Order: sequence, then C-alpha cells, then structure tokens
Amino acid sequence: MTATTLLLDATIHTGANPPGAGVATAMAVRDGDIAWVGPTSDGAARFPDARRIPLDGALVTPAFVDAHVHATSAGLQLSGADLGSARSLAEFLALVASSGPGPVLGHGWDETAWPERRPPTRAELDAAVGDRLAYLSRIDVHSALVTTALAIAVPEAVAEDGWSLDGPVSRAAHHVVRRAALGGIDPTRRRDAQLAFLRHAASMGVACVHECGGPDISAAEDFTELLADDPALPLVIGYWGELTGTEVAARLGARGLAGDLFVDGALGSRTAALCEPYLDADTSGALYLDADRIAAHVVACTRAGIQAGFHVIGDAAVAAVIEGFAGAERQVGTAALVAARHRLEHLEMVDAGQAARLGRWGVVASVQPLFDATWGGRDGMYAERLGPDRGAALNPFAHLAAAGVTLALGSDAPVTPVDPWGAVRAAVHHRTDGFGIGVADAFTAHTRGGWLAAGAAADDPVGTLVPGAPATYAVWDATDGLPDLDPTGELPRCLRTVRAGTTIHDSGELR
Repeated sequence: MTATTLLLDATIHTGANPPGAGVATAMAVRDGDIAWVGPTSDGAARFPDARRIPLDGALVTPAFVDAHVHATSAGLQLSGADLGSARSLAEFLALVASSGPGPVLGHGWDETAWPERRPPTRAELDAAVGDRLAYLSRIDVHSALVTTALAIAVPEAVAEDGWSLDGPVSRAAHHVVRRAALGGIDPTRRRDAQLAFLRHAASMGVACVHECGGPDISAAEDFTELLADDPALPLVIGYWGELTGTEVAARLGARGLAGDLFVDGALGSRTAALCEPYLDADTSGALYLDADRIAAHVVACTRAGIQAGFHVIGDAAVAAVIEGFAGAERQVGTAALVAARHRLEHLEMVDAGQAARLGRWGVVASVQPLFDATWGGRDGMYAERLGPDRGAALNPFAHLAAAGVTLALGSDAPVTPVDPWGAVRAAVHHRTDGFGIGVADAFTAHTRGGWLAAGAAADDPVGTLVPGAPATYAVWDATDGLPDLDPTGELPRCLRTVRAGTTIHDSGELR
C-alpha cells in the first residue's frame, strides 16, 4: 500500500480560491500528488494510517516559482564579493581590496547610492586589486568594472561597442569580458555556486526557477549542468537567449529560445533603448534587435512549437517588440501566437495600448516587482535617469493584468534577491499609485503564474493545492492565511519546502 502523508491543523491556501473562501485545514499527499484537501476532522478519519504532521495552524501555500534567475551568478554572489553593501566609493574599494587571492568576481555595486555619485576609475580599481583579474558587475548586470589585468587578457573587447578606457564597460564589450571572466571559473566552484543558489531558493519557499541563459551570459555547459534535474532541489526550467535555429533549444534542453535574448540593455547602465534620450546622459541607449529580426524569431519559434521571448525594458525596445509581433501575426495568425505563449522579460516601459496588444497575442510578462521597490517612484534611480514623470511610469502591473497579460513574478537574481514574499509585497504596494495589484493576484503571479509562463495548460492544476496537483508546497510560520503584507511588517518565514512530495528544505522546526 502506498504511504500517505497527512498535514493536520494547518491554514491551507489552495491557490484555487480567493482568500477566506474554502480555506482548508488538512491535506493528504500520496505518490507526490495531492490526494485530498479538507477539514482536519475528516482527514483524520479518512486516512487513519497516514503519517501525520501536525502544523499548529501554520500557513501552507503552493510553493513559489521564480520566473527569472541566473543561478550560477547568483550563487557566486553568495560566496564571492557581494558589493551591494557598499554605501560609498571608499567602502566599495575596501571590499574589493579585501577579496582573497586569485581572480576577483563581484556583483551588486550601485553608484547612484553613493555620495560620490560615480564608479571608481580603472586606476583606482587597479590600486585596490593589484595585478589580479577582476570582473565586478553593476547591480543590473549590464555593465561591469574590470581591472587592467582583465583588459589585457581579453584584448578583443577593446574593439567592441561599449568599451571604456577608464570606466565601466557595457554593450558588446561587456558581453566579451563577462564570457571571459565566467568562463574561467573552475567547474567545481561553478557547481558549488549553483547548488548554493538552489538550496537558498528552496529555503525561501521556491520550488522552481526559470534559468535565463544564453551565449552572452553563460556557457552552454553551465546551462545544461543546471538543467540536470535533482529531485532534492528546486526544478530548473531553462530558457536559452539566442537568435538562432530552433534545433538549439532541443539540443540544450531549453524550454524555449527566450529569456535574456536582448532587445536592449538596462536603465541603470543607460543601455535600455529609449525613444527620448536619458535625462542624465547624452544617449538613448542601445537597440540590439530590430522589428524584422524579432518577427523572424517569433515566427520560427511559433512554427517549431516552442516559446520565443526577449529581454525588453526601454520604450523604444518595447515599440520594436510590438512591431515585431505584429509582423509575426501577419505570417502565422493570432491563434498560433496565443497558443505558443511567448514571453517578455522585464517589460518595464509599456503603455496601456501596447499592453492590450500583448494581451491579445497571449504574451506572458515575466516581471520583477523588486525593481520598482528598489529604483521606482518619483525619486529613485529611474527618475534620475528618466525624469520623475517617465521614471514613475514603469512596471504598470495593474495595466498589464487588466489587458489579459499573464504575469509571472521573479527576481532576476542576482540583480535583486530571491525574496518571493518581498516581491509579492512590492507588486501590491507599487511606488506609483494605480500600478499595484491585489495580494491574491500577486501571490498567484508568483506561484501558478510561473508554471503558466513555462507552458502549463490552463486546465493543469499545477501551482495550486487541489486533488490531482503535484504536492509542491511551502509551510510558513504565519497562521492567519495570506498575510496583508503591510510595508512595515515582517514577512513569513519558510519552515519547509516540498517539491512533488519530496522535502527540499526543512528548517527543523516542524515535528
């Protein structure tokens, strides 16, 4: 007889009902699936031989899905130089100088938070690091500081667009130095970084992540290693960001040719493509793909039955994507686009009319609410780069949802941390009035939305806690249902994460 596990005396949010409607207190799990959900009194009678787990009112929810991560880079941040804590140029240089021997890999610096309002010069960086190779990515990972030693080791970068003799490198030059820096990582260190990240994600109640790889981000070996499934870790669903033949997706095991297939860059590095120039620099960013190439990629992926997708942030980039999808629609038809469920990453500068067209095409928006919490509003980094009116008009989650666009929440780790409840709170308490969504909708976008973004059918119960769904859930120290996520309150803490019936994280606090 198959063993059954019975959760008792819980507060179970099934994800299939609005808060307070039909909330259960018991759940039975058998063969990795949910066998039954209902009241505790019925469960004890229905499953008398089950292994019982009393939860004393603890909250049980579907586990989170992080719809956009870079696992190796995020794992290296956990063990390497985390530069996000630097609050001044001097602190940054001190952190870099204190790094251990060998090449220095670091991430997270943000000069807009420093009183000096500038990154270090190459001479200042060389003085801190010496003759070691150093690759130090900005918080948005679209530009990086490099030492002279790394510049000498990668001479081909000097001829690329975005090279700087004294400051951060960006655009194509950044892609070259990033490949060189990350490609030189010892395979053991790389795998340790991947495992560290996945275990950390599990400890935050995440049971699935969408890895966004690509030739400008990570080696194919890194990508395929991440996709080698271990049921004791979160599931990794991979997207490979390359404009190429669709057979590559099958060869690498990718769900689609999507994710960080760059149409443009990032606002912090001033490489997001804008219709009007940046307020604080004489540039309108970088447009890497035009509408014709976007259309051709969408058509090829649609006909091959796989997801296409793009990294798109600036309004000029969004306009190119809209024109590209319109061109694809003329070739394959609306129904084929909707069935393919193509996806866009970030999609920050989108207006209501564009949102309506994306909704009609069945496009999924993989969005990162902590971007708004960190840089949004009328006084954040976005406002500094764009001005307060443009800066406060980013990430209109409510408008996207109203247009029928499926939202899937993620972190873009290591750009922002894996903090799913923090992301849900940020989606609810948007820094621009009218742009936020409700708690239940935001929670759904960070759970079921992630599965839908990866191609799950609308009638598949994955991402919910109903009979027949995979037993993929998390147990939290909250006891009153979904939290109200007050901006000043504490967020729930994960006690256990379970993926298809297998525990992948346990705090040790449950009996």
